[in-house]
Amino acid sequence: MLQGKKGIVFGVANHRSLAWFITKALSKAGAKLAITYQDKRFEQKLKKLADEELPIPPLTFLCDIRDDNRIEEVYRQLQDSFGGLDFIIHSIAFAAKEDLEGRFIQTSRSGFLLAMEVSVYSLSAIVRPALPLMEKGGSIVTLSYLGGQRVVPHYNVMGVAKAALESSVRYLAADLGEKNIRVNALSPGPFNTLSARGIKGFTGFLGHFQGKTPLQRNIEGEDVGNTALFLCSDLSKGITGETIYVDAGYHIMGS
Repeated sequence: MLQGKKGIVFGVANHRSLAWFITKALSKAGAKLAITYQDKRFEQKLKKLADEELPIPPLTFLCDIRDDNRIEEVYRQLQDSFGGLDFIIHSIAFAAKEDLEGRFIQTSRSGFLLAMEVSVYSLSAIVRPALPLMEKGGSIVTLSYLGGQRVVPHYNVMGVAKAALESSVRYLAADLGEKNIRVNALSPGPFNTLSARGIKGFTGFLGHFQGKTPLQRNIEGEDVGNTALFLCSDLSKGITGETIYVDAGYHIMGS
């Protein structure tokens, strides 16, 4: 489905991260990939994981998305290696632990700004310098969550960030449509990732979620990976500016 396509996945952390399930789906569909990681300590584990689970080992880059120079360097190397890009996956979010434990009203100024910079502005930060590599168009996919639309206990400032992220998707879709670049968000149900475990009461919420979905189950990483694959493929060439829920139908329920 993606033979001959080239893309980059920002935000791979480990084998549990949704970015990794997306990476696997794209790689198995024939895409040539690059992946980024935030911390040097992830490097060897990710390279080992890629060698074991991906048909074609991806390029790997250390990339701090708060450093514009580093982002631009990643794209310079991709220009040399790939010549161009067909898709970008943005799977990056962060909020300070203390801002996810109390009440939203207690969010510090610095905590608010940090969550918005890392979780929201980073999408524009990685898209803008990529545009010269996407002259033929392409697809950009980010990851949101229902907490951007509804109040979810202990999601706090991250919910506000996800609301801003979804709005960014719409504005970017309007800006980039003339370049034949599509911009969409996936909104998965709760999944046991490294970041999710930092939310108070997350394990109990998983059980609640399963009992409330029309499909009577929690989502799996493959659900998200396959939907991202669809959005990166030509099958979705008429879709842009959307938030697509991959949550076993939870968002349609009244309680």
